[in-house]
Amino acid sequence: MGKIKGFMEFDRLKESVISPKERVKNYNEFTVAPKEKELQEQGARCMDCGVPFCHSGCPLGNLIPDFNDAVYQNEWQRASTILHSTNNFPEFTGRLCPAPCEEACVLGIVSPPVSIELIEKYIVERGFSEGWIIPQPPETRTEKTVAVIGSGPAGLAAAQQLNRAGHLVTVFERDNKAGGLLRYGIPDFKMEKNIIDRRLNILEAEGIIFKCNVEIGKTVTAESLENEFDAVVLATGATIKRGLPIPGSDLNGVEQAMEFLPHNNKAVDGQIERIAKYIAKDRDVIVIGGGDTGSDCIGTSNRQGAKSVTNFELMPKPAEGRTEEHPWPYWPFKLKTSSSHQEGIHREWSILTKEFVGDKSGKLVGLKTVEVKWKKIPGERPQLIEKEGSEKEWPCDLALLALGFTGPEKTMPEQFGLALDERGNIKGENDYQTQKPSIFTAGDCRRGQSLIVWAISEGREAAHQVDNFLMGKSTLPQKNMAGDLMAV
Repeated sequence: MGKIKGFMEFDRLKESVISPKERVKNYNEFTVAPKEKELQEQGARCMDCGVPFCHSGCPLGNLIPDFNDAVYQNEWQRASTILHSTNNFPEFTGRLCPAPCEEACVLGIVSPPVSIELIEKYIVERGFSEGWIIPQPPETRTEKTVAVIGSGPAGLAAAQQLNRAGHLVTVFERDNKAGGLLRYGIPDFKMEKNIIDRRLNILEAEGIIFKCNVEIGKTVTAESLENEFDAVVLATGATIKRGLPIPGSDLNGVEQAMEFLPHNNKAVDGQIERIAKYIAKDRDVIVIGGGDTGSDCIGTSNRQGAKSVTNFELMPKPAEGRTEEHPWPYWPFKLKTSSSHQEGIHREWSILTKEFVGDKSGKLVGLKTVEVKWKKIPGERPQLIEKEGSEKEWPCDLALLALGFTGPEKTMPEQFGLALDERGNIKGENDYQTQKPSIFTAGDCRRGQSLIVWAISEGREAAHQVDNFLMGKSTLPQKNMAGDLMAV
């Protein structure tokens, strides 16, 4: 814990940001670092709650009260050591995680919760600036070889953990740079890509080999990987984009969010020239989908100079705070206003897109919608009911579908001869092992689309199981599984 009565003395600190008017002029991160004393005061707010439910809220099982106290005591290097003991990449989670730990914070029952994510972010940034975070290659090697397919957070976490166990790890990535959705799905204004490169440099110095532009089934075969490596970890993510099968979905101007965002990221990185169909400048943009990906599309469209940006969400507008349906310490589905929303957006709730409207040339010019309501029936799924007389047509020449993912691409498990579960994910048991003993799976391709903290957790847990398979035992840490029902 921090200071005994710190939660009574200090208010929750919200990270300062550059004004929307200024920050939309570029793709840089726009947060302003707090002063050291302010961060110590935030650490002091961590109360003597007896049972730290923040642990159960965190899929990684981060030792939150411990690093909060270390920050309050001004022991930043100790805080960094504690944080890294459960989280391989706090610089990623400190920027991108929705912080389920904060929703489970005991202080949050009566007051604003401890600023856990803020503290986490600046612990790791202090660690890098002070030179505490350095490569730590293993002292000995087992000569066992492991292939990790996919370089997103799950793959990177599995790779680092297995390398720490002394195994020879090679990460295969089909794109031209490592990072997965961290690099090509997350806009730079949320996380600049030098943050990824900084960590990748450490992983390479620790002995991990990265091979990019390698696609299984094209560049190398699944059979060759099985023959060459003692174990294989599939961490390919959930990349099949959910479509919207309504009239006009094939019109020019109807685009997938996860084609729009990667294209923009590559353009920002100087890799490609922008293609007209992915440019929002002077266009009426409608983003369909109210999640984080939709928010990223909003921020990107505003930075590109969109004429207008509107966001459609099928579900009703959430409550401002907790409801009886989501009691503490469970994750509350409440209204979220992101930094991108604050930059300029019109939001519509309980709205269903019925048709994309095009002109004679096949170009999108508008959308037809209807308002809906949800009828709750005990013991059954809620029923969607359209409201009569609520039809409306919206001007639109760029519609971005931010509807999530339905699962991993099927070609990979097919090549390895692996089974899928009832949801279309690669079937991996509780030990992350597929029906082929030497092949394991972790992250979104195993559990479905989820959070970055779950991906890192899955990578760490899979690494433990792989190590145990290779050596008959493992000293790699495992998470306390008590939090699984608490976190998103």
